[in-house]
This record gives sequence, structure tokens and C-alpha cells, in this order.
Amino acid sequence: MAAVALGLVGVGPARAAEAKTPEPAAPGLVLESELTGFTEPDYAAAVEALFTRFEQLSGRRLVPGPKGKVGLKIYSDSGPGLATPIPLVEAVIAALERRGFQTRNIFIVGLSQLRLRFTNYLPSLGTGATPFKNHPVYVLESGKFYDPTWFYDSPLPTRFDPILNEKAVEEAAGGKMQTTVAEDRKSFLDTPLFLDSDFWINLPVYTDHLVLGINGALVNATLWNASNTLRFFRSPANAPAAVAEMAAIPELRSSWIFSIVSLERYQFIGGPYFNSLYTLSEPRVWLSADPVMLDALMLERINRGRLHAGFKEIDSDGLRMLEFADQLGVGSDRVNAVQWVRVPAGSPPQP
Repeated sequence: MAAVALGLVGVGPARAAEAKTPEPAAPGLVLESELTGFTEPDYAAAVEALFTRFEQLSGRRLVPGPKGKVGLKIYSDSGPGLATPIPLVEAVIAALERRGFQTRNIFIVGLSQLRLRFTNYLPSLGTGATPFKNHPVYVLESGKFYDPTWFYDSPLPTRFDPILNEKAVEEAAGGKMQTTVAEDRKSFLDTPLFLDSDFWINLPVYTDHLVLGINGALVNATLWNASNTLRFFRSPANAPAAVAEMAAIPELRSSWIFSIVSLERYQFIGGPYFNSLYTLSEPRVWLSADPVMLDALMLERINRGRLHAGFKEIDSDGLRMLEFADQLGVGSDRVNAVQWVRVPAGSPPQP
């Protein structure tokens, strides 16, 4: 089987011959809109302004293409209190619907069924209520959204991963694959985002992370977007390289149009487990096609929060992920090169 993207992903020979690593869109460019509050109308005004400005700057309309679908990769893995804000997701969905996407063709992707339910992305077992009942919600730990020909290959074994190992490997192949040593080293990718959609949007939440340094845009799009990835956390040398290499996969990058992040709540120490004592909040939303720059900017904020509270900054091991991603051309980790575009939020769009 041939491979692409630095020998990382298994694909057919024809696809391998066509694969080329795309250049990052506008490296270092970050659009910012300030919020007056954290309600859905507040987010709707900011998101519409950001989407419109992105379309103007990039020359790309956020409208349906040949596939007619769009994916939203949200973050819910820290549980209630530190998940992608639902009003932000609702605002993104509304903006996409205004641009022609049908409700049923805007799907949401998350990792854990339990945490998706706790954070209201899946219906409550008690009430059955959810703001996303008309949108497909893909739960990655089910193993149903992986393809045996799309994977990140690493020699690290899976034994450290108690959730997404044998079950995910077997179901990725329709129940026909045995967990062999060869399969044990594969992390299967979330294929609906880059095979079934015209593009997908990353909606991370920021925390610090003991191994990675920072848990945000890059990690939400890679380790929390594939199977069999907790094995990388055994050593600070493994996870940063895995994140950078997975983010450099051409198909994943070419369909990943941008990340949009709210600073409504982020955590500067103790993450990724939620601890309200160590969170900060800013009334602003960022949009960027450069996930490395977003992570680098948030690393500065997280370190400021740590120092202010009397903790040490994240050490140099926590910077490796950004350095590796920069070297692989995913984006820029040099915050002094950031290009800010301030985008005033308008009035909330009419339904």
C-alpha cells in the first residue's frame, strides 16, 4: 500500500501519486471580533462578520460545493464547563445555513459519547433535549467513522489507550480485521470531515496539557480526531511529533478551511481536566486558517495566567508541537509575525 504525507497515511496508489502538501492559507493571519456577551445573538453577530471578512480576504465563499456538506469538529472532552460553547456552534450553523447549506448536511463530530451527552451535544437521557436534533452527530469512539485505508502509522503500541483500540480497529474494517501488531500501530482518521464534506471547521477550546503543553486547535484536529491516539502520551517526545505530522496530512489540511475559537473560557493550569479555579475569560472570537498561530497566541495567554497565579510557565517541552508543526509547513509559531484583522461585529443577522 502506498503512502502520502511524509509516509503517514495509507491510501491507494493513484491517490498517493496525486497528493501534494498544500501551502497554509494566509499563515499568521488572525481575524478577531469582540463580543458584547456570550449569548447566541452575540456570537451570531461576530460569526457573520468574521465569515464575511474571511470570504473577502480569501476569495472563497463558504457555500455548498459538489458534496453539499460541511463538518464541525467540536471539543467536549473536558466535560461540562469547558466545551465548545453551544451558542457559538449555533451561530456557525446559522451562518452556514444562510449561505445555502441544508440543516441535515451540517454535521458535528466529537470523540466521546458520554462527554457529548454531558455537554448537551447529544440528547439528554432524561429529557431527550438537544439543540442539535436536526444535525447528525458523529461519535468517533463508536468506530463507525474510520476507514481502513486512511490512517496515521506509528510504531508506538496501543496498550495505553483504554477506549479507542481493538474495538475501533476492528470496526474500521467492518469487523473483519484482527488486532495484529501491524494494526496496533495505526491511528485511523475521521474520514467524514475530509472525504464527505466540502470543507470542515475546527472549533477547539483551550487548556494547558501536561505532555503537549497546550491543548487547542492542533490537538482538536488530530489526536482528538482519530482512533488509538492516547498511546502517544507516554513520552513528551511522542505526542508533539504525532500532532504535527497528522496536521500535515494533505487531505486533512486541504479540507480544513479554518479554526474558530471563543475565548469565553480557557484554562491555564490543571488541564485538560476542567477546574473552574484556573480559568480565564475574554469577550472575543478568533478565526484563522493557521492553527499553529492560534495555539502560539493562546500559549502566551496561558503562560500569563500561570505567572499571575504564581505558577511556572509551560516549559520548553510544551513548545515542541508548535515548532514541529511550523517546520512541516502547517502554520507559523512566531507570534511577532501575527497579522491581526479586527472585525467589528454588526447587528445579529435576521433569521
